[in-house]
Amino acid sequence: MHSKIVLTMALSAASLLASNTLTTDAGKAGLKPIPKSKAELSKLIDNPKNPITAAKVELGKKLYFDPRLSKSGFISCNSCHNLSEGGDDGISAAIGHKWTANPHHLNSPTVYNSVFFASQFWDGRDPHLEAQAQGPIQAAPEMSATPEHVVSTVTSMPEYVAEFKKAYGNDVKISFEKVTDTIATFERTLVTPSAYDDFLNGNEKALTKTQKEGLKTFIDKGCATCHNGIALGGEMNAFNVTGTYKHQNVGDFKGNNIGMVKVPTLRNITQTAPYFHNGQIWDLKEAIIEMGRIQLGTTISDKEAASIEEFLKSLEGRKEPITLPQLPKSTATTPKPDIN
Repeated sequence: MHSKIVLTMALSAASLLASNTLTTDAGKAGLKPIPKSKAELSKLIDNPKNPITAAKVELGKKLYFDPRLSKSGFISCNSCHNLSEGGDDGISAAIGHKWTANPHHLNSPTVYNSVFFASQFWDGRDPHLEAQAQGPIQAAPEMSATPEHVVSTVTSMPEYVAEFKKAYGNDVKISFEKVTDTIATFERTLVTPSAYDDFLNGNEKALTKTQKEGLKTFIDKGCATCHNGIALGGEMNAFNVTGTYKHQNVGDFKGNNIGMVKVPTLRNITQTAPYFHNGQIWDLKEAIIEMGRIQLGTTISDKEAASIEEFLKSLEGRKEPITLPQLPKSTATTPKPDIN
């Protein structure tokens, strides 16, 4: 009996030591958890120039779901960044105004945890969500609206005007930038902590044995070279480093002016297929193997890919329930839908 107790204690100590070593290795590899402290998290996601408040978040949510901001009156932010699943649209190339596919055959990135991205858009042209929110609304193959249309739509509804005053004060000027800033404020709150974060924050039982093994494989194979930080992505990096992506010829996207591409987040990756900028790979294990070939110059075996995939399952985040907002009613002055 005594020997069994000693053995159990020894195994527990060995397990704890292994977990501590793994979290240390994760830290050295540049992996960071979403903070456990709400106060610390608030500091990370807030915008000092436009502090997050409950009124702004609720108004931003309504604007996010309102299709009347688009020219057709049919497409909302949620159309391509569906909060009911992975925060994307689940198709290879985004579909927008007049059923137009993205002309560069670009896949819609997830909006979940995008507050942690250092760069927005596949070419990283905007650094933060406030600037990013202006793009899709005005893009012809997306929402195809003008700033004037957006302002006219919002100001035509007394309920929206009242909510802007509540959020920003009676002297608020409802501009296009104010509308997109408010949408971005809502997006800043779309954070999904996971078992992975719990593990890095000290709960050594948060991950299964196979997920811990997968995390070690992920680090050892070099995946964390690009997929690091809190977002496990979101920075700009070279693409086709050691090989050419096998679907590179689908679409004409080559990255920014020096060939750099935004590294997609791995958070909720099991819910955001298809993968890569042009959405040509639907199987996660295949995507892992392809990344090893073209980015790391290494062959990732089926067994190693399966191990990494098990770890990636631990990145499935806890999403706060989102109640579908009831939008203000249109008035006689609200711009009519235009499908042309």
